[in-house]
Amino acid sequence: MAFRLRQIEFTADGRKIVREREIAKPQLTLGRAAESDIHLPDLAVEPQHARIDDLGGGRIGIAATGTLGFALDGADTRAATVDCRSGAELQFGASRISASLADDGAVLLTIERIDTASGDIDEKSSISLAGAMPSRRTVSWIMAILILGLFLALPITSYLTRGPDPKARVIGDGSWSPGKLSLAHRSLEGRCQACHVKPFEAVRDTACRTCHATVHDHAAPDRLAGARGDRPLGERFLQSVAHSFGKPGPGACVECHTEHKGVGRMEAPRQQFCAACHAGLSERLTGTKLGNAGDFGTLHPQFMPLVVTNPASRAATRLSLDTHPRENGGLTFPHKLHLDPLGGVARMAASIGAERGYGSKLACKDCHHPSEDGVRFLPVRMERDCEACHSLVYDRVGPTFRTLKHGNVDQMIADLSAARPSWPVVAARPRPGAYAAEGGYYANFAPPGGGSVLQRAFARDGVCGECHTPVFTGGRTGVMPVTLPARYMTKGWFSHKAHSQEKCTSCHAAEKSSSATDLLLPGIAQCRTCHLGEGSNAAVPSSCAMCHSYHPAASAPRKDRSDKS
Repeated sequence: MAFRLRQIEFTADGRKIVREREIAKPQLTLGRAAESDIHLPDLAVEPQHARIDDLGGGRIGIAATGTLGFALDGADTRAATVDCRSGAELQFGASRISASLADDGAVLLTIERIDTASGDIDEKSSISLAGAMPSRRTVSWIMAILILGLFLALPITSYLTRGPDPKARVIGDGSWSPGKLSLAHRSLEGRCQACHVKPFEAVRDTACRTCHATVHDHAAPDRLAGARGDRPLGERFLQSVAHSFGKPGPGACVECHTEHKGVGRMEAPRQQFCAACHAGLSERLTGTKLGNAGDFGTLHPQFMPLVVTNPASRAATRLSLDTHPRENGGLTFPHKLHLDPLGGVARMAASIGAERGYGSKLACKDCHHPSEDGVRFLPVRMERDCEACHSLVYDRVGPTFRTLKHGNVDQMIADLSAARPSWPVVAARPRPGAYAAEGGYYANFAPPGGGSVLQRAFARDGVCGECHTPVFTGGRTGVMPVTLPARYMTKGWFSHKAHSQEKCTSCHAAEKSSSATDLLLPGIAQCRTCHLGEGSNAAVPSSCAMCHSYHPAASAPRKDRSDKS
């Protein structure tokens, strides 16, 4: 029970080296693992590839122990029994093992690499074209020179000799492009010099501002530098290396806007890009009025909408919702009265529903109409949204009704002064609210009582005073101007269209509002029921760029623009 291993190897000059050793064991292990009895350092051989058993009488058994088999006399197999007296040839990866019987009766296993065996070298050389072809090194140099000539020398020569025409194409420069341009810059495809003004120089801000002339900085340069703070040593070193190769920055356009990423929209900046400055802004930028913001779910200040608190001056101030601000836009409109399903307004809506498209009661959509893009809502108009119930008819001449012109107080005073004050214009239509149980809708626009028609019209329960605040300036009667902001969140972007699956009352508590001074805006806690930071598991993971634009403007952030450019 002994094996004799004969290892045949070749030196670099083709000299054969033969080593033999005896192993007195009934079983041998074979594999790539160093502890194997027959060690074959070949990636085509498994760490524990096979075992060889001495069966006695000059016979051996070979069995695969891994997932791969071996070849026996050219045929693939996973197990075999070999009579060493007649001999056999095994192959494991690139190694060949010849099994035979030595003169003293020991099992002789001769191991050699197939690709280094002299016979195989001679056989390959006899049918190979290697002797007629250049060496690998020569071919490598030829290919390197060819690539430099076609893709470097040729475009540079074409650029330098193209003449003064800026539209002349540079031959071969397309091979330098790392990818297609984005949709926003698709018109510049093939016109590299439009952005890359100088060869081998990064795109400069001046090239970007050629088209983007109205885009301005995020903040003043000194404020931006202060917000960044002292950068780490490694970052400063990398920036100095980039400067040495002509790359601008920090703060350059190309630092954030990376092109040649394929056809599509340019990727919005990640949350960390904004948080790098804003997460600890108050510590680095003294005197800032902005709160720290690094993650919408965990670090973001309360919303500060633009609120009108003085209707006379019509001035608006940004106030935090934490202070529970009151709005005074010049109206005395109560939402609760108009949305009460059991009130007089609901009964009137039901009676004229077929004519105006109302249901059994008034709903938000009956007065608030979305803009064409669905992002905001159109301003409420008296003639379109209110006059169905609050009629402005003040006189009747034959079959023709005369109507006040809403918004023109002087014209209204003149019309009412000349009108017949007691003519019951629409005697059968009850007015909503307090007037529903007290009779018809008279031309004097007020319940029966004393005083002139103008006094009754501007009284607190009159047709004007019912929604407006009367004022007397310079001896003339008028109303407080109405200021309804088209946009409360001026520092962020909100799209109603993106929230069309929600009910209006999910965010706006209009059904409970009995005063026009109620600011019906949701706070940040309500938004966080769906929206949390970029890396959260929220229903809508939200990065800074979803609501904010890096370049302050009235437009939407790039990812929410309807033009998709």
